[in-house]
Amino acid sequence: MNLPFAGAAEQNKEVILQAIRPYLRGNVLEIGSGTGQHAVYFAAEIPQLHWQTSDLAPNLVGIRAWIEDSGLRNLPPPLLLDVTASWPQLQCDTVYSANSFHIMDSLAVERCIIGCAACLGADGNLIVYGPFNYGGSFTSPSNERFDAMLKMNDPGSGIKDFEWLDELARAAGMNLQCDIEMPANNRCLVWKKRTI
Repeated sequence: MNLPFAGAAEQNKEVILQAIRPYLRGNVLEIGSGTGQHAVYFAAEIPQLHWQTSDLAPNLVGIRAWIEDSGLRNLPPPLLLDVTASWPQLQCDTVYSANSFHIMDSLAVERCIIGCAACLGADGNLIVYGPFNYGGSFTSPSNERFDAMLKMNDPGSGIKDFEWLDELARAAGMNLQCDIEMPANNRCLVWKKRTI
């Protein structure tokens, strides 16, 4: 089959990896792997990582095709993962997700953060890339237009507030490590799970 392709994933993979490389370690769970492009690129660049992709059922065939085409040994087959349903029993050192929270509704984001915290071991990192609002405001006119477009397709979707996400993460046992400015009005947020 032809490999599914997302232009944005191809354009942003290098700059994202540069930003998140210090926070990637061990067993990585990627939530919402999409086409699988990021997984293949990141797993090839850092072969000591064990990179587990996951997504909803419609995307699994394309992710599997990318993984098989890559021939990488640190990329197992993708997992079916609906963040609002039962999660597979996983223990990981890092959870990564790109451009997913603005697609999810608020309940899905809440369930996702709780699920991520449950999967992470002590000192594990949750890394989330995408656009976010601050103080209830958009950071750019383009993000405001993007949010309106998202809500036209799904009223439950839309750009989420950083402060709300940070509150959810803290309630789930994680502390913010950094908030990295990225191109095109995006951010990389990194939370670390607290040790007990």
